Amino acid sequence: MQALLQNNLVFLLIILWTLPWKGVALWKSARLGERWWFVALLVINTIGILEILYIFIFSKRAEREKTPEISS
Repeated sequence: MQALLQNNLVFLLIILWTLPWKGVALWKSARLGERWWFVALLVINTIGILEILYIFIFSKRAEREKTPEISS
């Protein structure tokens, strides 16, 4: 932790990496009405890992479950 405080560039790069992922993940979870995911993504900081997993895996499952299938 002390190394991060001493090196502002590393800290800035972590923020610039995390912020867009967190924003997209929060937007998707709010749009899908997934309150628990929204809270978890807002509170837990995993330097983008949880956010990336949510965007590419968990939100896809939720979208499939909420989208009704079109039957012919």
